[in-house]
Amino acid sequence: MTQLSVNINKLATLRNSRGKNNPDLSSWVTRIEAEGVHGITVHPRPDERHIRYQDVRVLRPLVRTEFNIEGYPDEAWMRLVEEVQPAQATLVPDPPHALTSDAGWLVQAQASTLEAVVKRLKRQRLRVSLFVDPKTFSTEDARIARDLGVDRVELYTEAFAEAHAKPEALNSPALIEQLKAYRQAADQALACGLGLNAGHDLNLENLPTLLQQIPEIQEVSIGHALICDALNYGMVETLRRYLAATQSPQRR
Repeated sequence: MTQLSVNINKLATLRNSRGKNNPDLSSWVTRIEAEGVHGITVHPRPDERHIRYQDVRVLRPLVRTEFNIEGYPDEAWMRLVEEVQPAQATLVPDPPHALTSDAGWLVQAQASTLEAVVKRLKRQRLRVSLFVDPKTFSTEDARIARDLGVDRVELYTEAFAEAHAKPEALNSPALIEQLKAYRQAADQALACGLGLNAGHDLNLENLPTLLQQIPEIQEVSIGHALICDALNYGMVETLRRYLAATQSPQRR
């Protein structure tokens, strides 16, 4: 069964817009975990426009499920991860000015950078996940990632989500081609002993399709769509629906 990690960045964005502490992240982490989710994800950025570094420190002792910290591995982020000791560190190649994550690592070209970062994180005995784009991820990339000590790759799912959102998506050549690329990337990772995560623009409509195609995905991290759905269904019902989408053997 695929595990659901809830990204709470958007709750922090809402809080920051008024300069006070509503919504209270500590309270919401406890309430979200109480509904049976498997993890909490945060993605602190240097400008702290949503999750702040201090939030991560405050939340660490409160999180009872898996704590996943995403981000670009600059020195400040690395020190935060080493201090907080999450279960998983997800490396994302998003520079400080990026609005959101919009690319995967070019593993062969950036291997020297990744080698130093992964080695440092593995000394902390953390699980390391690497954000990759299935369109550019190759068998050689998977081998290099494995040899560097990476434990999992996270499939960047924006292209799949965009194809899925188009009219007649389920029968469209565009979606079929995307799913073929994702399946191939997954097979390359699995063949090298890497685990699979996935994230970016996943929602209640497209998540079952992805998991039907790649049931080996161990974890999905979902934030923006989940918070948007909570405006329609309420948080408890929204979490129930996402858990049903990830837990059902039929992926319905």
